[in-house]
Amino acid sequence: MSISEIKRKLADYCVYQDRSHWEVEQKIKSYGYLNEEERGEIIIWLIQNNFLNEERFACSYARGKFYQKNWGKIKIKMGLRQKKIPEKLVEKGLQEIKEEDYLEVLNLLAKKKWEILPREATIFNKRKKLSMYLSQKGYESFLVYEVINTFYEN
Repeated sequence: MSISEIKRKLADYCVYQDRSHWEVEQKIKSYGYLNEEERGEIIIWLIQNNFLNEERFACSYARGKFYQKNWGKIKIKMGLRQKKIPEKLVEKGLQEIKEEDYLEVLNLLAKKKWEILPREATIFNKRKKLSMYLSQKGYESFLVYEVINTFYEN
């Protein structure tokens, strides 16, 4: 496969969904036989032609994971770090989440989960399960604590 064919394939890969530099580098490595200079040339071409933009990726990743999957900021941060996004861009991505939306989704998740927890469970066990659920979704422990104590003081 020629360099121009690889560029075209990677452009399609990036157009389908925003990608991080690390993801694209992994894809390039999967082609196997390219040297460091050729890989660099391809990355530069993708950036210059606006197929690859880590800031755009960080913002769309954060928005998507929050608004589609209801992930909390901790889980989103971890996901961005796994994709080797610089800390400055991680923070910029998290700014895409409106604070009022964040708290509203947290409260909605807590309410829905509380309602489906078994009725025979003790309040302590229900709070514990709710806390674990919200923490696994990536919400900050101080917010989880506030939600549980504000809405479920029985």
